[in-house]
Amino acid sequence: MNRILLAAALALGVTPALAAPETYELDPSHSQVVFTYDHLGFSTTTGMFGGFEGTIAFDEENPANSSVSVSIPLMSMFTGWEERDAHFMSGDFFDASEGDLITFTSTAIEVTGENTGLITGDLTMNGVTKSVVLDTVLNQKADHPMANRPWLGFDATTTLKRSDFGVDMFAPFVSDEVAVHISIEAGKPE
Repeated sequence: MNRILLAAALALGVTPALAAPETYELDPSHSQVVFTYDHLGFSTTTGMFGGFEGTIAFDEENPANSSVSVSIPLMSMFTGWEERDAHFMSGDFFDASEGDLITFTSTAIEVTGENTGLITGDLTMNGVTKSVVLDTVLNQKADHPMANRPWLGFDATTTLKRSDFGVDMFAPFVSDEVAVHISIEAGKPE
């Protein structure tokens, strides 16, 4: 009898309610992308991007059903030395102008542990789109003690080859590989 009722319900288009992913907006004041690269074997140079926007559609019951979309203003890059920053924005590297963005849109998420996963996505930088994988940790999902609403915190790492994105000046003397560390917070919209 239960099978007949279930078959009838499915035939009528009645399906059990599934929880939809919940949308969280990135907190630009607590989100950074930090990168490092080897400079001629003498030092490791560090830079960062900030002030970016994006959303996370987080499905707590099925994290593989989640998604991420982020845009970063290219000209937000900061390395601690104005002349280097200006050189990076020149035609030798990015040939950047106001409004140029770096974007990342997830295409798949593989859950690898209780709070870990691999987020695969399309990274577009300097007019080139490549698939990259972010090794990701969910640091915390809780109510934010000051914002009084649900909040997420993630860290992720990857390594990029800058030559893949047409930013290969001085390679291999200045390393082609760039280590990237991402730390973000995101909150439910008010």
